[in-house]
Amino acid sequence: MAHTTERTRSSRRIWDIPGGVHPPEHKAQSMQLPLAHIPLAPSLIVPLSQHIGAPAIALVKEGDRVLKGQKIAEADGPISAPVHAPTSGTVTRIGDYTMPHPSGLQAEAIEISSDFSDTWCELYPMQDYRERDRSEVLHHIRECGIAGLGGAGFPAAIKLNPKGNAPIDTLILNGTECEPYITADDTIMRVRPEEIVAGAEILAHLLHEPADVLIGIEDNKPEAIKEMREACEGTRFEVVVFPTKYPSGGEKQLIQILTGREVPSEHLPAEVGVICQNVGTAAAIYRAIQFGEPLVSRITTVVGEALDIQRNIEVPLGTPVGHILANHGIDREQMAKIVIGGPMMGFTVQDERVPVVKTTNCILVPARKELPAPVPAQPCIRCGICAEACPASLLPQQLYWYARAEDYEKLEAYSIKDCIECGACAYVCPSHIPLVQYYRAAKGTMREAEQEKLKSDRARERFEFRKARLEKAEQEKEAKRQARKKAAEEARKRKAAQPASDKAGTSGASSEADVVAAALARVKAKESSPEQQKARAERSVKSAQERVQKLEEKASAAEGTQRDQLQAQLKAAQLKLGEAQQKLTALDQPEKTSSAAAAVDAAIARARNKAAMSPLEKAQKSVDSLRQRIQKMEEKIPQEQDAELQAALRDNHRKFQEKLVVAEQELAQLQQQEPGEATTPPAGNDKAQQAIERARAAAQARAGMSDEEKLAAELSSLEQRVEKARQRLRKAQDEGNENVPAFQAALDKMENKLAEKRQQMGEQQ
Repeated sequence: MAHTTERTRSSRRIWDIPGGVHPPEHKAQSMQLPLAHIPLAPSLIVPLSQHIGAPAIALVKEGDRVLKGQKIAEADGPISAPVHAPTSGTVTRIGDYTMPHPSGLQAEAIEISSDFSDTWCELYPMQDYRERDRSEVLHHIRECGIAGLGGAGFPAAIKLNPKGNAPIDTLILNGTECEPYITADDTIMRVRPEEIVAGAEILAHLLHEPADVLIGIEDNKPEAIKEMREACEGTRFEVVVFPTKYPSGGEKQLIQILTGREVPSEHLPAEVGVICQNVGTAAAIYRAIQFGEPLVSRITTVVGEALDIQRNIEVPLGTPVGHILANHGIDREQMAKIVIGGPMMGFTVQDERVPVVKTTNCILVPARKELPAPVPAQPCIRCGICAEACPASLLPQQLYWYARAEDYEKLEAYSIKDCIECGACAYVCPSHIPLVQYYRAAKGTMREAEQEKLKSDRARERFEFRKARLEKAEQEKEAKRQARKKAAEEARKRKAAQPASDKAGTSGASSEADVVAAALARVKAKESSPEQQKARAERSVKSAQERVQKLEEKASAAEGTQRDQLQAQLKAAQLKLGEAQQKLTALDQPEKTSSAAAAVDAAIARARNKAAMSPLEKAQKSVDSLRQRIQKMEEKIPQEQDAELQAALRDNHRKFQEKLVVAEQELAQLQQQEPGEATTPPAGNDKAQQAIERARAAAQARAGMSDEEKLAAELSSLEQRVEKARQRLRKAQDEGNENVPAFQAALDKMENKLAEKRQQMGEQQ
């Protein structure tokens, strides 16, 4: 149904919306006085979540000095917004505070003690925005923390960058403000119409100059209509006036009124070619571009017959509600309650320390006679009036029954997500049933269930991927085993079929032994005299010193992450220098071999002592050792500056704590046994003796190696460790392990060490 009354003074056709109600407006109460300011509160509580999406991440700490407009919290993810200091002062606390939310729950916020100087930080305007890249302008708006000021608080930069670059032919500025009592948008249209129009110019530029730019205003705001029309003279912007009806200010409802287009269920306005922004948001975007000002204050209506003064004020974000009411003469004896928002969609708060946030458009403090307590709910009489009043063409009665029954499948089928929680159904209900409260609770439960399902689906996908990967790896291993088995069988068959070749095989074996003997002879021939070994050691020390000097020069000239990497390489080079110097010193000490032998003997003695321990003694020693290692880690973790290494240490600390729990359980079980049973010597001492002999043989073999052979052995061992580290990193990346950065850092260090070993090998050759 189209309205073309003379009251609109517009030739543009407008459409009607289904449902709607006409509650008392109470707009005049807060419009008798001009826009004002109140004294700055001693402390401001700035929540990290003042918008739809993820809360911001604090950038400051307690005790930090901040300036007005300084960014104190960074956006966390694409759908998030930064938070800025609303005044200058000192951060006194970062913790949980009661939030302006229907739940009344607490969330993280930053408390700033004001210094009352209101000193701005340095601002960065972008007045040449038409010459800048579009993405750069959107980033500037995002960094200024601009979010929708109409109620939802959706980050403006996200809304101005529609998904898939959907073509936009209509930009709508919402100046409807249909909620009773609230006149914040009416005020800004009266006192700052030029800023709104300038903001509309910026929005139109970012949306590639849509064909229509419409400013929708209800006909109960004649002063605002007059000011906006004067500000739009000489532009292509059109002020469209339409009859007053609640809730015509809803985004989808306003789009239908001005364009006749209906946004499909669970779809966005951009999908039908429309972007809608609040008039206050447009003015905030103008100030962000023209002056570089982030969003640190807003116009809020303070109204209610329990107040001596009713008006609109521009108030810094984070100002406690109690401070605002104290500056408007609150009469607590007459006060019924404190409502954030209007009487239709607002919610009651109990804690007066609740702060003003970006979406706080009204603080309503009615007297008891002005807004009486709700009448007790009566049984539903199935009159159907709620369905007639619903602007989204839903069936509130059915949604009420299914919400009470917690039948979420039926609620989904009856499109509860399309409910805008306007309260029109509850307003007309003759049984006084608080319908919106049931819908909010049901929608909250459904959102939690969807999030849990999403987490479960992701976990299942990771598990299935890992299972498939392991199965594939096992199949590849089995295929290799079968191939080796087949090759061995064929070799045996060939050997059995050619008995005459034994002689030749023996000859080949002897020739192979000759080759090995020749190689050993060459190695012995290469063994240097003590003087040659000392000369090589001196060259190694000199090379290591030159590398340390080069790395020190590079590290002093580098910055940021590169400097940290060079510092790590410098530490490794310094360790290599120390090892080379030790080798050089050892060449001058004839007792080196004897000391090495003594160390081997000591190790063998420790191994024999351990083998002779009872199970109870072993368990006690294991517990003591784990406790010592955990204590050393706890001392080392706070001292580690590298975040990745600190994360790796924390992970190892957790693993050792798990091992300690198991070891303590085993110790407790052994202590509960009979003394004779607990002190029975362990079986298998012959195996321990064999292990000792192998250790002795390995130590003796190493003592007899030349420096080249030792270096070759170290190089081979390090190559194996690097390969294992690569496999561990790939496994962690496939599984989405949170310790991937720590694994990558460990691999980088080992690869650097391997490169140094190879360089050292090349120098010796």
